[in-house]
Amino acid sequence: MLSTIDHVGVAVESIDAALALYRDGLGMPLVHRETVSQQGVDAALLDVGDSHIELLEPLGPDTTVGKFLARRGSGLHHVAYRVADITEALSTLSAAGLRLIDEQPRTGIRGSKVAFIHPSSTGGVLTEIVQP
Repeated sequence: MLSTIDHVGVAVESIDAALALYRDGLGMPLVHRETVSQQGVDAALLDVGDSHIELLEPLGPDTTVGKFLARRGSGLHHVAYRVADITEALSTLSAAGLRLIDEQPRTGIRGSKVAFIHPSSTGGVLTEIVQP
């Protein structure tokens, strides 16, 4: 069902400041940047091999990422896995007893379909599935 790691999400206070590390220091090319209003973030994708680092800057303190930063500070937010059919994947995950945050996919960066699995079902790691 899971084909590869699509990206690793990193919560940051400022994408511009984080680019000094990821793009300029580590040499990851910035390949896409957009505001995803539905999720309350500005997001930037940087290439690393066949996967990405997704930098997430909150649009405000009351957003999911804004609350995450207030509680934990900058750092690893989630791991995302690519799937061919997100509807089928959600059905399989639900049948396996995993606690879903999203029972239906929502729109993510670059028009992808995304859904999140609650960390209580995945060893404490917020997990996202992505259908490009």
